[in-house]
Amino acid sequence: MDTAKLELAAQRYRELHDALDGAREDLIQEAVAALRQDDERGNQATVARITGWTREYVRRIKNAADQAQGGAGETPNQV
Repeated sequence: MDTAKLELAAQRYRELHDALDGAREDLIQEAVAALRQDDERGNQATVARITGWTREYVRRIKNAADQAQGGAGETPNQV
C-alpha cells in the first residue's frame, strides 16, 4: 500500500491546523485589546462585525480575558 499521499495530506493538515490555532489566538488577543482601548458602547458591535462573531461571543471573550487577568476563570482561548 502506497501511503505517501496520505502522509503528505496528514502533514499538511497538521500544519494548517496549527496555523489556524495561532491565527485564532492572535485574533482573540487583538479583539480583547480593541475592547480594552476604551469602553465605548459600540466597541462590542464593531468587534463582532469585523470578526464575524456574535456580540455574545465577544462579551464572553472579554469576560474570560478579564477573569484571566485577575488570576481566575477561563482563558479567552477556552471560550
